[in-house]
Amino acid sequence: MINFGKWVVKFRIPILIVSILLLIPAGLYYLHTRVNYDILSYLPSEIDTMKGQDILLDEFGTGAFTFIITEDTNNKEVQALVNRIEQVDHVKKVLWYGSVADLSVPVEILPDDIYNMFNDPDSNSQLMMVLYDDTMGADETLNAVNEIQSMVNEQQYISGMAAVLNDIKNLSQKEVPIYVLIAVVLCLIILSLTMDSALVPVLFLLSIGIAIVYNMGTNFKGEISYVTQALAAVLQLGVTMDYSIFLWHSYQENQRRYPDDKCRAMAHAISNTFTSVVGSSITTVAGFIALCFMSFTLGLDLGIIMAKGVIFGVICCVTVLPSMILIFDKALEKTKHKVIIPNLGRIAGFVTDHYLIFFIAFFIILIPALYGYTHTSVYYDLVGTLPDTMVSKIATEKMNDEYEMGATDMILVRSDLSPKLSRQMIDEIKMVDGVTLAASLDSLAGPMIPEEMIPEDIKNELKNGDYQLMLVESEYKIASDEINAQCDEISAIIKKYDDTGMLIGEAPCTKDLIEITNTDFTTVSAVSIGVIFLIILFVFKSASLPVILVASIEFAIFINMGIPAYTHTELPFIASIVIGTIQLGSTVDYAILMTNRYKKNRYQGMEKKEAVTNALESSIQSILVSALTFFGATFGVGMYSDIDMISALCILMARGALISMCVVILVLPSMFMVFDKLICISSIGFRNKGDKNQEHKHHFLTRHRNAH
Repeated sequence: MINFGKWVVKFRIPILIVSILLLIPAGLYYLHTRVNYDILSYLPSEIDTMKGQDILLDEFGTGAFTFIITEDTNNKEVQALVNRIEQVDHVKKVLWYGSVADLSVPVEILPDDIYNMFNDPDSNSQLMMVLYDDTMGADETLNAVNEIQSMVNEQQYISGMAAVLNDIKNLSQKEVPIYVLIAVVLCLIILSLTMDSALVPVLFLLSIGIAIVYNMGTNFKGEISYVTQALAAVLQLGVTMDYSIFLWHSYQENQRRYPDDKCRAMAHAISNTFTSVVGSSITTVAGFIALCFMSFTLGLDLGIIMAKGVIFGVICCVTVLPSMILIFDKALEKTKHKVIIPNLGRIAGFVTDHYLIFFIAFFIILIPALYGYTHTSVYYDLVGTLPDTMVSKIATEKMNDEYEMGATDMILVRSDLSPKLSRQMIDEIKMVDGVTLAASLDSLAGPMIPEEMIPEDIKNELKNGDYQLMLVESEYKIASDEINAQCDEISAIIKKYDDTGMLIGEAPCTKDLIEITNTDFTTVSAVSIGVIFLIILFVFKSASLPVILVASIEFAIFINMGIPAYTHTELPFIASIVIGTIQLGSTVDYAILMTNRYKKNRYQGMEKKEAVTNALESSIQSILVSALTFFGATFGVGMYSDIDMISALCILMARGALISMCVVILVLPSMFMVFDKLICISSIGFRNKGDKNQEHKHHFLTRHRNAH
């Protein structure tokens, strides 16, 4: 790789110019990348709930709806609001009491459940349902919801999944730029304390910033989730900063070898860095690739972006950053200062002297960590990711309180299902625990209300082509055990009358999400552990080291994910799936760094304790800086974000970096001390047999001479 290093040094100015020019197309493409705020759209397309969404859009021309509650408003004022809302682009229809039955029809002849669906006399409020001509997460739908929100006053509240997604969109667009700013400032502070130059942290961040723009500007799918958008930059910053630090330290080391030739020193630094960083980055990439095995394709979205981000980070580290360092060499020399944080190498002797204490502590802590890990609660309700002040969350609580509407779902059945069977099915569904309303066109029409009295446009909304649409309301909260059981019971009733029928909506989608992500958790964990195990096996050619290294980081993961069980903190569902994989892939590098040094020491003939102590002493500073920058990139975002899904993920990643750091510094050396003999026997490259033979020969000759 030395020739590559020489090439980079020779063409450093063109490399920097080209890298800056490439920011233009990458930046423009990133700005035009669509952001998807609908998490449920990442469910597998082959499940009934997702097929039903497509049918709803194709056959009925609607794919989303919201509810609006109006308080202390008469029918005339409601009608005026309905008329204004129906003029909004992509609003298909507004359903309210006046659209189901003519206002001249006496209230007494209406079925109670139909009247109560749209009216709450106790609070003097009315409910309307707004249908849209596109899907919940479509830009057109969210723009329409945004426009409607600007129309309503403080006595009118908008709820429903489309309203929730619009709130997430508005909040995310406001916060994401601040995430990057917070991560950059905290990383600058940490690097300023741990680096010997005031300018070099700026160059690190500029180089990584270029890699981030390249990564985000090469998303050929043309769309990313808001979770990926929020996390990608700070996560890429956190996991690739190591590479820049390694290059700088290698450059300084080679400057001492070649004090009069900085270009030669940098060429060797690039060569050394490329070899080391490629090996280190493989485990990180593998961790992110493991997310791609999720059936819930949000993992694919995040996994590909982050794996690509690590690759771009490596490329920029060995091309752009060396060019910057050489070009700004004079400024770097002028801004050099003493490292503020002292070298912590002396801790190494303490750890190896007391290794049995840390080894025993591993098993003592493991038990409560495992218990917490297996008892941490998660939630799936997307409304729960928003702060209590959001309008959609306030409206959802009002719907629950005033209309007992925890969830509203739809039933799709054949349009040729007879009125008799249709009514029987609806009557049976009404008997299910927690169902507050079940209605179809056939159940609306009857002896008291002839079908002729139902407006034609309402008929078209409920029966069209091959399908007819029915409405089900539940008092149960979405993602609760009660509503999941209710969905199963309603689906069984539907299949009894129409084996092609299906229940669709937020509640059944969330139920599918729970079932799918539970499986994904097992799959992703197994894949990430298996792949990283094989990588370590290949790198170290050892039967024991993969077990020791993976067990150490998994121990850190158990602690990290177990803490919420003891603090009674509920985590968003995605955290339980992705955090273990991200923490394993990102922080196993700490363990690999120390293991490489330990292996080299043992091969060179050092005794066990000396080899382990030296390995820890020489790597502790790099591990500390790496963990602190990862912590800095994520912790501030976690504390700032009002979107609980983003906040929880960042807090877990920040805490995980510190826990992994402590485990690698304290527990892993203890493992080496205890299992040194096993490691040497079961690994290639830990014993230099030639040196040992020479050593034995030397001892034999010495004793022979002394005897004479």
